[in-house]
Amino acid sequence: MSMPAKFLSVLALGFMLTACGSSPKLSTEVSTSTTGQQLIDLKTALDQGVISQSEYDHKKKEILHGS
Repeated sequence: MSMPAKFLSVLALGFMLTACGSSPKLSTEVSTSTTGQQLIDLKTALDQGVISQSEYDHKKKEILHGS
């Protein structure tokens, strides 16, 4: 199922549940981060001391290999 189809399915489910009298907490967060932006954010975290060099290296490898 494509991302727009998934989003519409989740949205429709939320409306159906609301129409049934339920009030679910529905999250519709969509990730729009590019690989480049993820790498920039990761480097910022390293530079600010939020993560260690080994954590940076591990996560960078995951991002670049699509894991």
